[in-house]
Parts: sequence; structure tokens; C-alpha cells
Amino acid sequence: MKQHIGNKVVLIGAGAVGLAYAYALVNQGTVDHLALIDIAKEKTWGNVQDLNHGVVWAPSRTVVTEGTYDDCADADLIVDCAGAAQKPGETRLDLVNKNLAITKSVVEQAMSHGFDGIFLVAANPVDILTYGAYKYSGLPASRVLGSGTILDSARFRFMLSERYDIAPTSVHAYIIGEHGDTELPVLASSTVAGISTRKRLEKEPGLEKELYSIFEKTRDAAYRIIEAKGSTSYGVGMGLARITRAIFRNDDVALPVSAYLDGEYGEKDIYIGTPAIINRAGVHRVIELELTEKEAAAFKQSADTLRSVRDQAMGIK
Repeated sequence: MKQHIGNKVVLIGAGAVGLAYAYALVNQGTVDHLALIDIAKEKTWGNVQDLNHGVVWAPSRTVVTEGTYDDCADADLIVDCAGAAQKPGETRLDLVNKNLAITKSVVEQAMSHGFDGIFLVAANPVDILTYGAYKYSGLPASRVLGSGTILDSARFRFMLSERYDIAPTSVHAYIIGEHGDTELPVLASSTVAGISTRKRLEKEPGLEKELYSIFEKTRDAAYRIIEAKGSTSYGVGMGLARITRAIFRNDDVALPVSAYLDGEYGEKDIYIGTPAIINRAGVHRVIELELTEKEAAAFKQSADTLRSVRDQAMGIK
């Protein structure tokens, strides 16, 4: 096989999320070669042609091709978006058994073709599937990560920006835990325009209730969007593109991803949403936020929920 020059991504699963990610990559000029793998061959061909026809307007050239698992041999990054989509009324955890089988197949095929890069999982339930990818691949935990709560945190920052009438980039706040119903906001460590929420909470008695109401809208946003348009795609696609950029540009930036815990937050051997430093090696280190007693209890509940579902699905005793 001809060796690629520059950064190469293999995208597995060119559905709504995968294509939103691919479109963001091409628009941002983040990678040099993007190979798309999907079971819908003809549709994939059409999407590859469509993306290539927009490259002329992109900031730099991206070579977009129809991929096969042979492309994994010299890929720097595999992004796994393959899996059944969440349906109206379905939780992310409801998808676990069917999508875990798909992830196992994807990972085993990639590894059998000589993959030795970084594995980024976006299919749901992302925390459990990322753990599965880690176990099935045999790669170091630092080179396997999931999209985690990057979308939840972006939603929360956006909704807070509307509340304070300020740009979302001036809001810094994290959602951690499961990418799903047991996630939680870390209010005390958040800031808006450099002013800590901790100080705002001390001065405004009704603020905590209001912020938790905003968080609940954040947590439940996917259900409303899925009911309205069938899926969520653009937000997570851009989040995946941000993680990709952090890897290839060696950013050393803190992003809320699904990362492996080895004692952080008192948890071990689990993938869960938390800020982590992302660079060319993958997850450089996990950032352990300072949690209140209430937040720590909620995080433990989230981890326990994930572990219970994971262990049952994977037969872990």
C-alpha cells in the first residue's frame, strides 16, 4: 500500500454523525486524507464525491476516498461512528448490546489490518463502547477515547451563554459522568466571562435552581432533537472535529471526553466523561475536577450505573 503523507483519518460509519464530522473536517482543513467506510457502498461513493467537490473552497486540501479496512494499516486515527441510532423514547443505554457487537467487529477488523494509532469512539452508549474498544483492541488506554460529554458540555455552555447574553467561548463549564441520563454539571468550577459561578451562587440565592433547570434542558436536549429531526449530528460532528484537531495539532488542551480512570475521582477501570488533556499521543492525562459532596455522590452514581450495564453486557464478574 502507498504510504500516506500527513494526517490520515479512517471514519467507520458514514451515517448522520459520521458525515457531519467528515463535513467539519473538510471545512476546517484538519486532515490530509479522510477515508470513509460504510456498509452502504453506493451512498458512501456519493458522499465521497460530494465532499470532494467542496474541497476547492476549503482552507487546505483534504483527499477524501472510499475506504476499506486496508486503510487502517497506516491510519493515524480511527473514528468509530458505526452503530444503531438512538430512536425516539430510547435511552443511550438501551443501545448497548447491539452496538457493543458492532464495535467488537469494527475493532477486530481494524486491528487485524495492522492499525496502531488512536481510536476515537462516537457511537452510543459511548462510555461503554469506548471501554469495549479498549478491551478488544489491546491498545493502551491513552490511545482509546470516546466523545464523552463534549457535546453535553457544549450544549451547557451555549445555554449559559444565552442566559448571560455573552459568547459561548466566554463560558467555561463542564458536564461530566455518563453521556446520558446520569450526567451532572460541575457548577462550582464554571466561569462566565472570568467570574466564577461559585461567587455568583453566594450572591444570588435563586441561581442554583435556575442553573440546574438549564442543565436539565441540556441533559434532555437530545431527546427533543431526535423527536424533531430524527437524530443529533452537527453538534457532535463538530465536537469530534475539535478532538481530532487537538490530536493532530498536539494542542495539550482540556476537553471533556470519555477517558479511562485509574484512581481519579475514586474510580478505576472505567471509561467516563471527564476533562482530559488531549494531544498527539491521545489522552495525556485526566483532569480531576474538585467536586462538592453532592457532585461527588452524583458522579459515583453515574459511574456505578455505567459499570452495572457494562458488566452485564460484557459478561464481566
